[in-house]
Amino acid sequence: MAESKSTNITWHESHVTREERERLLGQRGVTVWLTGLSGSGKSTIAVAAERELVRRGRLAYVLDGDNIRHGLNKNLGFSPADRTENIRRIGEVAKLFADAGVIAMTSFISPYRSDRDAVRALSGPGDFVEVHVAASVETCESRDVKGLYQKARKGEIPEFTGISAPYEAPESPELVLDTNRQSVEQSVAGLVAYLEKNGYLSPR
Repeated sequence: MAESKSTNITWHESHVTREERERLLGQRGVTVWLTGLSGSGKSTIAVAAERELVRRGRLAYVLDGDNIRHGLNKNLGFSPADRTENIRRIGEVAKLFADAGVIAMTSFISPYRSDRDAVRALSGPGDFVEVHVAASVETCESRDVKGLYQKARKGEIPEFTGISAPYEAPESPELVLDTNRQSVEQSVAGLVAYLEKNGYLSPR
């Protein structure tokens, strides 16, 4: 965990409660954490689910791994320590989104189980939904239009998850989307159905 360098600071409570914001939006704020190998379909599913939720009049936002590294986490690399800090920071951001009543979907490989568990620990009960976007290395490699897996196998990309760096699959995620077999449409339908069934989308 990053060492705190801030002193003499106080958390300021909002004059608007989370419950008020959620009633306004007709939904419950939550972090939907999509984890899986590069090429498993995390970003594709997150973007499609965001579009479907907005189509239904819900407020959703995707926190994409590459996009975050363009700004908030541009000073981080891909060492184990930097990966951990990358996940910690986005966990804190997602927590704020959930407090605002937003359905925040994250699209990160997030290969280490302990890092994902740390983000879960930041969240309140029911505020963190871990979704394992499951696909074999072979399936992911077959979708790899950028040739990243090929470069990793040649040693041109160090610390590449699934090839030269480990991926620790979730042991008990709230939801598994098997993209070896499921289409994007089926995966999105499964994710939205989970949110409906578990009370994140209020009836209208």
